[in-house]
Amino acid sequence: MIKTTQTKYLTQRRNETLLTTLLETLPGALFVMDDDATIVYANASAQTMLGTTQEALVGNSFWCFAPHLVSTALYQAVLKARQTRKLTDVEYRSPVTQTWFHAQISPTEVGLAVVFQENTEPTQCQDALRQSEQRYRDLLEHSAERVAMLTPEGLILEISQRPLTDAQVQLEEVIGKPLTAVSWWSSVPHAQRQLCAAIEQARQGVTVRFEARIDPHPGRCLDLAVTLTPQSGTNQQVEYLICTGFDITQYKRAEEELHMVLDTVPQFIWVRQPDGSIAYCNRRSHDYAHEMAEQCTEDEWLQQLPPADRQCIQGMWHTAPRTNITSDEAASLQFVHPEDRERVLALQRQGLEAGEPYEFEYRLRERQPGAYRWFLSRGVPLRNEAGQIVQWFGTCTDIQRQKQTEEALRQSQERVNHLMNSSVIGIFFAEGDVVVEGNNTFLRMTGYSQNDLSQRRLTWGRLALPGLKTSLTQQAHQELVVQQYTTPFEAELVCKDGSRLDVLMGGVAFHGEVLQGIGFVLDNSAHKELERRKDDFLCMASHELRTPLTAVKLQTQLLKKRLVRQSLHEAAAALARLEEPLHLLERLVGELLDITRIQEGRLEYLQEPVDLDTLLQEVADTMQQMDPTHTIAVRGTVSRLLLGDKGRLAQVFLNLISNAIKYAPDAPLIDIEASASAEAATIAVRDHGIGIPQEQCEKIFERFYRVSNPSQLMVPGLGMGLSIAMEIVKRHGGTITVDSEVGKGSTFRVTLLLTREN
Repeated sequence: MIKTTQTKYLTQRRNETLLTTLLETLPGALFVMDDDATIVYANASAQTMLGTTQEALVGNSFWCFAPHLVSTALYQAVLKARQTRKLTDVEYRSPVTQTWFHAQISPTEVGLAVVFQENTEPTQCQDALRQSEQRYRDLLEHSAERVAMLTPEGLILEISQRPLTDAQVQLEEVIGKPLTAVSWWSSVPHAQRQLCAAIEQARQGVTVRFEARIDPHPGRCLDLAVTLTPQSGTNQQVEYLICTGFDITQYKRAEEELHMVLDTVPQFIWVRQPDGSIAYCNRRSHDYAHEMAEQCTEDEWLQQLPPADRQCIQGMWHTAPRTNITSDEAASLQFVHPEDRERVLALQRQGLEAGEPYEFEYRLRERQPGAYRWFLSRGVPLRNEAGQIVQWFGTCTDIQRQKQTEEALRQSQERVNHLMNSSVIGIFFAEGDVVVEGNNTFLRMTGYSQNDLSQRRLTWGRLALPGLKTSLTQQAHQELVVQQYTTPFEAELVCKDGSRLDVLMGGVAFHGEVLQGIGFVLDNSAHKELERRKDDFLCMASHELRTPLTAVKLQTQLLKKRLVRQSLHEAAAALARLEEPLHLLERLVGELLDITRIQEGRLEYLQEPVDLDTLLQEVADTMQQMDPTHTIAVRGTVSRLLLGDKGRLAQVFLNLISNAIKYAPDAPLIDIEASASAEAATIAVRDHGIGIPQEQCEKIFERFYRVSNPSQLMVPGLGMGLSIAMEIVKRHGGTITVDSEVGKGSTFRVTLLLTREN
């Protein structure tokens, strides 16, 4: 056994030695790296190519340690092999040595194995590829702007010649290094932090733009408009970043000269960065901020702000991108009226995100405590030749007097509009005897249209009843002439279709060449309709009260006789005192029935084949969704069809299951059991709730009946559901019964006649 183990171990060691020997003798440079591109093995050819040892290579990043092998094409091929886990070939030219390489990338258990071979004999296809690669390199080297290809982590894969010339460094000094670590960015800590934050955003798939001032070499400053654009593969993952920098130094110098002019303008003027941060405010804005800040110390006004606002202001002081933006200027943003603050921030954010000009009005605080003035704010984006927004230019103009005039007009118009748009009061304008204009309510009341009014077809003579024309016209005219308004009076108008409308009217007059007036009309027919509905309700109530009233009377008489037989004369005498009120109530109900009659509606029923099994399951599923706190279990089948109305039958079972849920709040199981005989189907709905007293089981099917148990009275309802259910079941030739025991639950059984399927 020990000999066998030793043999296996020696064989494994020989195999490993043989594999290592084979790898070391490969003519190509072999690198094995893990998923983080850290080198875990390099053969002899790889060590010779890089001029270093295995110990120096292992544990270091391939991209940083092999700059003359790095290129965008290689990086994309590595990503492809890592994602597809397939052998990938790529041919490219090193941007550092201008040497052409052919690389084979193979997935391994630890990561990737990459074999490099110099390629000096291009095929026709390869020659075309090399020509394309050469044109790409020429474009980078001769580009007037600053362009770099980065990994998502910010490592430089390729870079144009312009930034290298600016910084006076060689290509091999920066390839594979973080862009944030190169001299022209690392020498300016603020710019370096901006770039780090931008790379972090861009690797998440967001295009980032910002402005920065860098120092390519001592004694020279350069203003750049930087854009970081992520490039994603087919899997929507960011594969690399394109960093471009446009020289805006001259623009910045001209901007400083412009600021000197803007400081003389009376309006508030500001300039913002593309991300919305303030870059400049003119002297008028500075003066306003200082003026407001003088009214209270910093601590005082900060303490008056909500915590979120205090945090916002303090953050603005720390993140202001220009040193000439003072804390007072940042604080001035908090002088916006509290009611406008949220709207202003939302509109600014919307404009900045859309990249379109915007404007809005808002209120700024004055020197006097609690006083505000209206301003009009406008923002316009400034774009470079590529169409990218480099800054926002904005103004704030005092429009207090204009707003005061507009507000007075608005309030006046609003009062008129509210009056004209009233859905209750009809309003019309008259010239002499002719109605020339009316609101929608007046037209709706009378049945006339705007076209009738525009053609002057409607006169007071057509609206008033013949017998009332003279008296009403003379009285209203006299009051309008004398006191310029009329006392409200009741009238009956004639509508366009000849119908009559009871109204309450009033009016005011304006004297001129022709007597003009405004009339107000209130529809009185709604009051009459309410009276009719009241009568209908009393009729229905009296009809529904008659049956339980009779039952009460009979029960009282029976109980009285029983008490007398039991010699409980005192109780019988007390009960006898109830007879008089009962007689009075009975008489009142009878009188109501003599005055009014109930107009009973009749339910209509369809006659269609109904699958009870499907119907029960559908109803159970519906109720289960409406009340997930209970479990509704359907057991058994009918397996037969019923001739009836599916909708009405569903109404029955919905009511039964709903009652079972309401009256069993602490018993979550509701059982539905279906069974059938040759002639009929029986469906039982069982709950395990509070139950119904035996003496009340028959009464629960009465309309409006509610069980008197206090725990059941707490459950909402009108007592109509079971009576309707019983009527539907009866119309289907069936019956509905209940078995119940207080504290154990209730079982409702519905029996329906069946018909066989043809």
